[in-house]
Amino acid sequence: MPLLTDVKVLDLSRVLAGPYCTAMLGDLGADIVKVEAHQGDDARHLGPFRDGESVYFAQLNHGKRSIALDLKDPDDHATLLDLVRAADVLVENFRPGVTARLGIDHASLNAINPRLVYASISGFGQDGPLAHAPAYDLVVQAMSGLMAGTGTVEGGPTRVGESVGDVIAGLYAAWGVTAALFERERTGIGRHVDIAMFDSLVSLQVTAMSILTATGALPGRVGNRHPVSAPFDTYPTNDGLVAIAVANDSVFARFCALVGHPEAANDPRFGDDSSRTAHRVDIEALATCWSTARTTAEAVAAAEEVGVPAAPIWDLAQALASEQATHRGLVEHFDHPILGRTPFLTQPLRFPGSVPRVPGARTSPALGGDRDTVLMDWLSRAPVQAGEPQA
Repeated sequence: MPLLTDVKVLDLSRVLAGPYCTAMLGDLGADIVKVEAHQGDDARHLGPFRDGESVYFAQLNHGKRSIALDLKDPDDHATLLDLVRAADVLVENFRPGVTARLGIDHASLNAINPRLVYASISGFGQDGPLAHAPAYDLVVQAMSGLMAGTGTVEGGPTRVGESVGDVIAGLYAAWGVTAALFERERTGIGRHVDIAMFDSLVSLQVTAMSILTATGALPGRVGNRHPVSAPFDTYPTNDGLVAIAVANDSVFARFCALVGHPEAANDPRFGDDSSRTAHRVDIEALATCWSTARTTAEAVAAAEEVGVPAAPIWDLAQALASEQATHRGLVEHFDHPILGRTPFLTQPLRFPGSVPRVPGARTSPALGGDRDTVLMDWLSRAPVQAGEPQA
């Protein structure tokens, strides 16, 4: 049985961070009801499109159900409050202050359902001098320090290729929700979980923080190399690049034998991680001389044979086509009425010996298309017949 079976989640979020969080929860068995405005989640209108349908929205919102509500309408607002009474979790990513104006802030909903775990995802958190500032992934990458440390020495600051500000915040939100649910099992009381994209990206920078603490300075942009280990970089081959990662003395000795200079393992200049980094130019010369005489495949095979971590550089399509990704089940599919059979990226948690995830993925929802089933399942309300007043 999936781990979060019978957990009811109201998803009031849109675009990426919140929907990513609820997708993680849904893959683990939670019943995700997506509460959308009548114009729909903004992501429904974001490309790429196929046959007029957003592939982006469909993949991110697989397995959820949709109900369309106007939270400024008294009847719809009352319906939402009824759903809140039945819910275990609510996830929202409005700008701080908006939920209070709508009467759906944590304090208001906690009063009617003290067991509710209420997760708020925002750019800068629910308090602080920047709490009400608008934030997108680019903004928080720029302000977190992550962008300043990403890129080459010669180039300027570089955004990480994926929208990690949103995705990491979504992951932390899912973690926070499950931790709060665990606490609720002991106390019977829910909790407000406050997740900021800015906080999330700052928290990732553990290596840079250790260097700043130890030396009072940051490593800056160092390209693909590691700031405190060498050789730990990408090196040219005669048909591309190979990534080589050496982070301790025993692996360095194997690396030296690999590149044909076993004596370098006893060179005092290369005696430990710090000294190797200080003399990385000499080490990189050994690596480059060796790698350029080989194809990437040859270099990887030779390194693997002697126990030196090495890899080709794959793009996403290559990674997904690999035997490893297939074995780990990183891609599943759902059948969409317009898009047809559609792949999506699964959540990566594995629990050997159990069935943690929902078997047989459901498609993404049509806007408001699940109102009747949601109201029946959650509130035991029968569908309204034509001509009858709505409850």
